[in-house]
This record gives sequence, C-alpha cells and structure tokens, in this order.
Amino acid sequence: MADITELIGKARDGDDEASGRVFALLYDELRRLAAGQLRGEGAMRTTSLVHEAYLKLAQHGAIEVNDRGHYFAVAARVMRQIVIDHVRARAALRRGGNQPVASLDTTALQAAAEDRGEEVLALDDALHRLAGLDAPLAALVEMRFYAGLELAEIASVQGRSERSLKRDWRRARAFLQREIAGH
Repeated sequence: MADITELIGKARDGDDEASGRVFALLYDELRRLAAGQLRGEGAMRTTSLVHEAYLKLAQHGAIEVNDRGHYFAVAARVMRQIVIDHVRARAALRRGGNQPVASLDTTALQAAAEDRGEEVLALDDALHRLAGLDAPLAALVEMRFYAGLELAEIASVQGRSERSLKRDWRRARAFLQREIAGH
C-alpha cells in the first residue's frame, strides 16, 4: 500500500514510468471493478473499459491523485464518463421511448448493456445536480454505480465507517430518485 502511494506521488510529479507501474499494480483490481460493472458480459469489454479508463487517466500527463483511495475515486469518475459517452452515442443513433428510472441497485454498464441508456442519462443529469449540492455524496454514487464498489470497499479506501456510508447512500438514492421522478 505504501509502495502504491509512493508511486502515485512520483506519477503526480510527472514520472511516466511510475504512472505505468501504478496502473500495472492496480490493474487486477480495476478489472475486477469493471467486471462487476459488466456482470456476465465478455472479458474483452472488461479489458476495454479498464484500458479506456487508464488512457483517460494518463491522457493529461501526470496522474493527479494523492493515494490509492483517491485513485479509485478518480477511476470511478472516468468510468462514469466512459459509460455516459457510450450511452449518449447509442442514444444519438436512435431516440425514443419512455423508459423507467435507472435502478441504483444495478451498475451503470449493466444498465447500458440492457439497453436502458435513457435511464443512465437521466441519472447522470440528476447526479450533476447532486454534485452541485453535495460533492461527497455524488462521489459515493460514482464509486457505487459507476465503479461497482461495495460500501465496505469504499469505507476501506476512504477511511470512513461503513455505517456512515450506508446513511449517505440512502440520502443520495433518495435525492436522485426525487430528481429523476420530477424531471
């Protein structure tokens, strides 16, 4: 864990080799997160999501993260962007249909794979509104819904209690459901 934090510091300072090593060390964990998102989809899609997320993370030079927990929070946000871009591209090809609200009991990629892109876009709009009011709650949703992390995993990387995260998760879900239902 200390090695990863040290490598992240070097990567933040512009060391490309350290950036690559961070990715290599966390690759299996990122694949596990992506596989959780895809639940039953092919391994190539998992690999593609992880690689695309890494390319976005490394695109701007040095990785701007402080530690392992922050790395996963940033990776969750990047995975969110990838999913939203994918859904928007598919929606641009075919518009239509009133579809039910996205369930926060699933993952974003699972919803997209089940052709529920409109739900994911409605959730993304509501999540932007939540981020304007409470950024930590929005980050929690990103880590759960877009990176597929369990509350215990988030508690571990954030150094918070699982109990407080459960309370925050209920608040975030209630806000998002109200927002989506109202629009």
